[in-house]
Amino acid sequence: MTAMTSVARPPALIPADPSLASFGHDTWWLIALKVVAIFAFLMITTLMTIWAERRVIGRMQSRPGPNRAGKFGLLQSLMDGLKLPLKEDIIPRGVDRVLFVIAPAIAVIPAFISFAIIPFGPEVSIFHHHTPLQLADLPVAVLLVLAMSSMAVYGIVLAGWASASPYSLLGGLRSSAQVISYEIAMGLSFVPVFLYAGSLSTTAIVQAQAHGNALHVAGVTLHYPSWFAILLLPSFVIYVITMVGETNRLPFDLPEGEGELVGGFHTEYSSLKFALFYLAEYINLITVSGLAATLFLGGWRAAWPLTVWSGANSGWWPVLWFLAKVFLFLFFFIWLRGSLPRIRYDQLMKLGWKVLIPGALAWTLIVATMRVWRRDGGSVAVYVVAGAIVAVLLLLVWTWDLSAARAAAAGAGGDDDDAGGGPAAGQPAAGQPSASQPAAGRTAGRPVATAAAFPLPPMDLPHYHGVGVDAGVGAGLAAGPPPGRPSAVSAGPATVADTAREVTGG
Repeated sequence: MTAMTSVARPPALIPADPSLASFGHDTWWLIALKVVAIFAFLMITTLMTIWAERRVIGRMQSRPGPNRAGKFGLLQSLMDGLKLPLKEDIIPRGVDRVLFVIAPAIAVIPAFISFAIIPFGPEVSIFHHHTPLQLADLPVAVLLVLAMSSMAVYGIVLAGWASASPYSLLGGLRSSAQVISYEIAMGLSFVPVFLYAGSLSTTAIVQAQAHGNALHVAGVTLHYPSWFAILLLPSFVIYVITMVGETNRLPFDLPEGEGELVGGFHTEYSSLKFALFYLAEYINLITVSGLAATLFLGGWRAAWPLTVWSGANSGWWPVLWFLAKVFLFLFFFIWLRGSLPRIRYDQLMKLGWKVLIPGALAWTLIVATMRVWRRDGGSVAVYVVAGAIVAVLLLLVWTWDLSAARAAAAGAGGDDDDAGGGPAAGQPAAGQPSASQPAAGRTAGRPVATAAAFPLPPMDLPHYHGVGVDAGVGAGLAAGPPPGRPSAVSAGPATVADTAREVTGG
């Protein structure tokens, strides 16, 4: 019964910062109040993020965005949220009904659970009960987020499998490969933070960024900032890239593509089930943004020069600083979507496996070596020089790999035009049509893709240009027009335009 009893402690006994010992003393109604507050925060922030995304991208693309429902269109997201559950819920024939129904729940529930370990602020008084502004904390709290992100991908995979659709299945497989690849790099980007903070608890990580540290180089004492985003800049950059891949957002939204997979894993979903997938995506955005603020931007602690004010990190003010950092990351997601195009899938995998994971591994080794060196009383200058050398070597290796890939692509494009084996100038190769007789897969103004390059689909169907229908011209003219339809040609030989009009039904 001790763990369920809340003790009203006098202000003199309130700790300056919460710790793991601050949890486990709340009453049931206080825990329920925190759960409802986090749920309401995630839902309201999701609605505001959708509205902001549509307004900001509309501004970037010179269009108004939502401006009808409510002032400045603020109620548009709410109206869409009320409309989706009222639409017809269609379950296609031949699907696995059980998996088809539970897949959206598997995707959205881990997104809610992950936010339980994110601290909003210090210990405050709620109805005369002192409690930290955080639902729960664990000695391995950050691992909970990684575990929940791994569970959420099961909802996407099961949605693709249960839909009995090739588009949905390919979208689910893409998502599983993408999340696995980028989750490895994300976990490795956390390791330097754990080494510096000495804990996996989010409360301890925020506390570790409370004050700057002294750096002694060549007899000069310097003070480097306390935020891990500056102290561990490579980890921060890797995490920012991987959190975009984890949430399947542009330019990494390969599990869904309008050109090849339609909606991807949720192509066959409608009504409330589709709304749950949509909700899970935006809650994941808020979760990874809150985690980035906690691990790398000092959490709920104020930034300089706000720290000059003595009360900046006490009371309810830290909630404002935390929300400002979260909204900054959400705007970053919106800015990416409005600025960058979707990349190819092979580029996505190459970035994860050949750049992010090796870079995160090398940086983790550098940080671990530094910590051991400092613990044993070694000089920091030696480590800084060694780290710079390793960074230069990694940059050279990456540059060499990039140049080799470009040379290979250029060589593949020029193999067919070698002087020894190519066709004579102006003559088509064997089995290939000439410029005057275009083939079915050739598009005007576009070269034919080589075997080593990626295939380029035609922009439109060849018979729109009268290709491949010359043999049927005579038969079509002899048979005459269909009943009730005037003749496309009156007299004389048939032209390509007439043939194309007959084939397409124009």
